[in-house]
Amino acid sequence: MDWTSRHLVDAYVFGYPLVYNLSSIQAIATHGLGSLPPARFNEFAHATGLASPADAFVSVNNDTVYSIGLLDLSGGPLLLHVPDTDGAYYVLQFVDAWTNNFAYVGRRATGTGEGTYLITPPGWTGTAPDGVPTIESPTDVAAIVGRLAVDGADDLPRVRALQQQFTLTPLEGNGPLRGLPQPHADLPEHLRFWELLRVWSLAFPPAAADLEFLRRYSDYGLTDHGNPYGVVARDLDEHLAHAFAGGREEVEELSKPDAAAAVNGWLGWPHGFDYNVDHLGLGTIDAPEWKVADRAESYVLRARSARNGLWGNHGYEAYYAEVFVDADGRRLNGEHAYELHLPEPPPAYAFWSITMYSTPEYLLVENPIRRYSIGDRTPGIVTGDPSTGSGQAGSITIRMQRERPDDPAAAANWLPTPEGDFRPMMRIYQPRAQVLDGTFELPAITRLG
Repeated sequence: MDWTSRHLVDAYVFGYPLVYNLSSIQAIATHGLGSLPPARFNEFAHATGLASPADAFVSVNNDTVYSIGLLDLSGGPLLLHVPDTDGAYYVLQFVDAWTNNFAYVGRRATGTGEGTYLITPPGWTGTAPDGVPTIESPTDVAAIVGRLAVDGADDLPRVRALQQQFTLTPLEGNGPLRGLPQPHADLPEHLRFWELLRVWSLAFPPAAADLEFLRRYSDYGLTDHGNPYGVVARDLDEHLAHAFAGGREEVEELSKPDAAAAVNGWLGWPHGFDYNVDHLGLGTIDAPEWKVADRAESYVLRARSARNGLWGNHGYEAYYAEVFVDADGRRLNGEHAYELHLPEPPPAYAFWSITMYSTPEYLLVENPIRRYSIGDRTPGIVTGDPSTGSGQAGSITIRMQRERPDDPAAAANWLPTPEGDFRPMMRIYQPRAQVLDGTFELPAITRLG
């Protein structure tokens, strides 16, 4: 790969989260996602149950029911109403076009009482209603990713009733919506990526410093307001094709685990979503420890996090840790059986879970008991010693294997695995300080036999 193509790979890594995110938003708006129906802009769409393999979304959680609000603020501000959840966990995470988490509403951030908030487009100069907090979106198109905790099937009616009370309404006299601009022509795959990056970065510009970075690629048409990819010179087309292939490979490399950073095989993400340094609004923590100072580093982090966990929360809202290997460094694979012994519950103000994903897709996989995650709210789990049901209070041993275990206690704590390689992910909702400062460590997964 020559210098020009290599140079453009950096532009691919920079633009990948925008293209992936808005493509996902477009797909959800058109087709929905699993039990989530197609989502019209500026209205909530509600999933009717927990995520399953039908929800083909990278690292989707199986702990909460999703309510998605796709926002198009080009017509004007929206009023958000949230109900009183009576102490039950929920979070509304606000994600802009570039995947920046720019605000939170929910149990940790604003409490669980009833409330109203005004969501405004970038640069809005109007006046909010008295006493209504304002959430300014950095881009006209954004997403509210709502997660409502569910304590088993019997709890679904409560959550479904709450979902209907989350509403979005125009402030007053809002105008027509511009929507998501589309490419001008039927382009080959590599040119379509660059065209989407061009069109969407012009429609939803990033922060000023990021815009300066993007302007470095003006000679390649990325900041052109015309149609530079309709007719492309052969040498430029070659550079764009090579950079597209190289950029995809680069993002896949970035998504691979860093064994040197692992603790007992686990790779924690306490700061996996700290790349937003410019737009930290309601419910976020605007402090140096939650912001990546080096912008070049933040672009790499943003691409990796989009690939491995699109729409993930800041670490102070939910902590994520993934594992690919057992205690001896061998790749986790469905041909073998494993145990994870937790001497004590992971420290959470809310709750915790471990979800099973395939690799390299990071999707949920069908299994005979339709259990895709296990945690402190899983009905029937056995705590203490797995063979006797006694032992240290709160301890739990989780069995991971393809076939149902013969032992009843192991079967109660069984998290089914796929046939091939797999990657469990720990989630700790509202993690306590010892999770974020590294005092708490997850034990290694041991292979049986």
